[in-house]
Amino acid sequence: MIKAGIIGATGYAGGELVRLLMGHKEAEVVWFGSRSYIDKRYSEVYQNMFQIVDAVCMDDNMEELASQVDVIFTATPQGLCASLINEEILNKVKIIDLSADFRIKDVNVYEEWYKLEHKSPQFIEEAVYGLCEINREDIRKARLIANPGCYPTCTTLSIYPLLKEGLIDPATIIVDAKSGTSGAGRGAKVDNLFCEVNENMKAYGVAVHRHTPEIEEQLGYAAGQEVRINFTPHLVPMNRGILITAYATLKKEVSYEEVKQVYDQYYKKERFVRVLDQEVCPQTKWVEGSNYVDVSFKIDNRTGRIIMMGAMDNLVKGAAGQAVQNMNLMFGLEETMGLELVPIFP
Repeated sequence: MIKAGIIGATGYAGGELVRLLMGHKEAEVVWFGSRSYIDKRYSEVYQNMFQIVDAVCMDDNMEELASQVDVIFTATPQGLCASLINEEILNKVKIIDLSADFRIKDVNVYEEWYKLEHKSPQFIEEAVYGLCEINREDIRKARLIANPGCYPTCTTLSIYPLLKEGLIDPATIIVDAKSGTSGAGRGAKVDNLFCEVNENMKAYGVAVHRHTPEIEEQLGYAAGQEVRINFTPHLVPMNRGILITAYATLKKEVSYEEVKQVYDQYYKKERFVRVLDQEVCPQTKWVEGSNYVDVSFKIDNRTGRIIMMGAMDNLVKGAAGQAVQNMNLMFGLEETMGLELVPIFP
């Protein structure tokens, strides 16, 4: 059995990691780390784990943790993982970081957008961006994984094939995104109170959202050039879900069949990316509670543009599910193990 430790086990992404790993045949959680709930029973923090998890919450002592487990998941705020890791720890244990600390290869870009001094820039180059559908072989050999953000995962998988094949103009990409409130984390914030969110929808982080450089970097790899996008996220009154609608100008006239063939070329063998049928637009409810990403597109011949769409669960494929998928690859397991989750409906 793979012994796993989770630092940040009482946040939403950490709680989802616990839920997924409890059903994993080859892994067990032996360390439930939480700075806010040290010595409190985990099932008191998450009552859904009553009589399922009997353990108490531990601290975030990564050095001690590294001597007890095979893999550490850090579901923590930006900056913490980078401040805790060192070469000795990485020689003992594999780390899957769910924060943004190692996602962006240029430390100056990270520090500019996150307003933090990076505490371990020496590991940025080594860290593998954990988008399994694109970086699978590098993930297998990695000891440090930068688990992608939720918006970047859905956006990249929706746009990547058309950029990679040169069908769209990178300079024309606009991304309109929606997220449920769990994407903002479990901490108490006035903006996330029920009365603030219910029967309301709002844009936030307009032109300054911290996922922007991460998306641009990944799309830049696909395009083979620097990419700049307009990215506007919105908060919607639901618990889970990401829906993105992206727009770009086509470089040439194409048919539905030609574009569909491109998507199928990239995703036909991918277990967790579902390319929907013609005229079917993704919906968050169709992927809720699962590790699936549903993608689709619509050609607008009138404007010469294409609309690319994607939907996924921000806590599963957007965080914990993707982390487990990375763990499976790193340890030579079946990639889908513990993730064969049928979406919840209704």
